[in-house]
This record gives sequence, structure tokens and C-alpha cells, in this order.
Amino acid sequence: MRERSWVLSSLAGGVCVLLGIGLARFAYTPLIPALVDEHWFSIAQANYLGAINLLGYLVGAALAHRVTSIVGSRRVLAVALAVTVVSLYACLLDWGPVWYGIWRLACGVSGAVLTVVGVSAALAAVPRERRPAASALIFSGIGLGIAASGTVVPWLIHYGIAATWVALGTLAAMLALWAWVAVWRHLAVSAGVAAVHAAGQPARWSVAGVLLILLAYGLDAVGFVPHTLFWVDYIAHELGRGLTVGAAYWTAFGLGAAVGPFVAGALAHWLGFRRGLAFGLIIKAVAVALPVLSGSPAALLFSSVLVGLLIPGTVALTSGSVIELVPPERQQQAWGWATLSFALLQAIAGYGMSWDYVVLGSYRPLFAMAALALLVAAACAAVAAVCRAPGIPRGAQA
Repeated sequence: MRERSWVLSSLAGGVCVLLGIGLARFAYTPLIPALVDEHWFSIAQANYLGAINLLGYLVGAALAHRVTSIVGSRRVLAVALAVTVVSLYACLLDWGPVWYGIWRLACGVSGAVLTVVGVSAALAAVPRERRPAASALIFSGIGLGIAASGTVVPWLIHYGIAATWVALGTLAAMLALWAWVAVWRHLAVSAGVAAVHAAGQPARWSVAGVLLILLAYGLDAVGFVPHTLFWVDYIAHELGRGLTVGAAYWTAFGLGAAVGPFVAGALAHWLGFRRGLAFGLIIKAVAVALPVLSGSPAALLFSSVLVGLLIPGTVALTSGSVIELVPPERQQQAWGWATLSFALLQAIAGYGMSWDYVVLGSYRPLFAMAALALLVAAACAAVAAVCRAPGIPRGAQA
């Protein structure tokens, strides 16, 4: 890549996260009640279509590193950006659950690729001393996407589901075009290949610590599924408060997510990455459990904001934990494993909880299951906090 501003590179990485997760994944959540009310799908079909996106994310996470090593980051990002935009437009057609399933799966794959490859490529262009600030800027794209979907969708839905998808697709197309023209077209064709070879070099690292962080990150994925897949429908239908109210809480969720990476940075400075991760997971468990205890507006608001805040926050803290435990030449590989662990348990939880809802007829038990998973994740992170890779100073950061 040509010499570029680190801010510009970070913004392009943020666009990848915003499109790959914020829109391709989370924009669907506030649409579920409308898809059901307009008889496009049953509630079970709508939930399974949300879960199939998680399966796509798993496939994308598994393939991203290998495909990039073959064809390079530039080509991979070009295809992933295009697939994400096309998938949003494709969803404007009411052609049944198979059609929707294909495109929800496709944007899950492309979303994972954008997250893995786009974030790595952006951070590679950022000076080491700027990476904490760059990471916060990049991962805030998750919250911005959620906030945008929660704000725009309720207004657009009055014009129809198709109009909503057209608007989301157009926004995605404009952002993708800017990121490509401003940054990604300047990547070398073979970018990404050298890093793969470097990752194969022998190195000493804390295997136990990394495995615990991988498990904690996977369980974190289980813990956030109810909020990211069912939250709006739970409020709109199970609590009977309507789509507008559900979308308002989703917007609060997104605003929390927008500031999450910055809060995570302060937490890491105060406690360190792994202790900060353990503390954050405990708070997240409490926030996820709140809907089980109370359906009051205050409980719903606190749950929305805190879970939203800690979704990108735990991503940033997990990334920092991996950096502490793994030497530079193995960090890309370890982060790939973490992403795969997250995607695998997220997909299993998504399908499992969708099935559980059909059987149980209520979302509340799902929040309880998620909170328990987060408590186990916090315990794993707490144990990992005492692990230290041989030869790597405590507290070392990339």
C-alpha cells in the first residue's frame, strides 16, 4: 500500500466492520418483527434466517486466512465488499426463505472476511504507537452500524420492507466505494501472503493462556446471541411493546456499542487486557441476565446499553489479550483461531437458541443460558490473567 494516513486506514477498516457486522449482520435484527408482521416469514423462519447468517460467519472465518494467502487481501476485499452490498439489495425481494437463506448465508461469509481481512490490513498500515487508538476507531464501526439500523429502519419500514433494504444497500454501496477508492485499491495484489509464511516460524508462547482466551471468546459469542438475534423481537412481541419501542432500545444498544472500544481501552489501561476482559465479561453477564429478572424500562435500557457497549469492548480486550500472550509472528494466526472459536460457538448458539425458542415459547430462558456462559467465560479469562508467555514481558503490547 502507498503511504497513507493511519486515520484513513483506520476509517477503511471501520467501514469493513460497519458493513460486515453492523449492517450485514445487525441490520436484520430490528427487521424481524416487520418480516413476521408482513407475513414474509413465520417467527421460526425469521429466527432461523438470522441464525444462518451466523453459519456464514463461521464459514467466512474459517476460509478468510487461507483464501487471502492465495489471492491476496486486495482481491478478497473487493469480492467481500461486492457480495455484502449485493446481498442487501437481494433481500428486497420476497422470494421465500430459500432465497433469503442464500443471501443471509452469503453476507455472513463476506462479513467475516471483511472483519478478519479488513481489520488486519488496516492495522498493518498503522504505526505501532497508534494501534490502540486505531483499534478503537475500527471497532466502533460495529456500534455505528447498529445505531444506524436502529434509527433508520423504524422510519423506513413505513415505506415497506423492500424500501428499507434498498436504503441499506445504497448506504453500504457508498461506504464500500469510498473504502475501495480511498484505501483498498492501493493494496499490493499479493498483500497478506508474506504474513502467512511468517506465522509459520517457531515461537515460544503461552499455550494454556491462549486456549483459555479462545474458550472465553467463544463463550462470549454464546452470551451475546440473545441480544443480537432476538432482542428487538423480544421487546416488540413477547413484552408486547411494539416495533418502535423495540427499535429504540436497539438504538440504545448501538450507541453503547459505538463507545465500547474506547471504554475497553480505559479498562485495559486500568486493569490490563486479561483482567479487564474478565471484569467486562462479569458485567456483561449481569446485563444479559437483567431481562430475566425484570421487564421494566430501566432494566431494558441498562441491558441494552451495557451489552451493546461490551460487544465491541470484549473484541478489543480479547485482541489485546492475544497480543500479550503471543509473539508478533504468531499473532495473526492466533487471532484467526479466536475468530473461528467465536464464529463456531456463535453459530451453534444461534441455531440452538432458535430451536429452544420454538420449544419453550419464550426468550427469557435464553437470556439465562447466555448469562451462565458469560460467567464461565469470565472465569476462563481470570485464569488466563496469571499466564505469561516465556520470553514475553508482562504487559507487552503490540
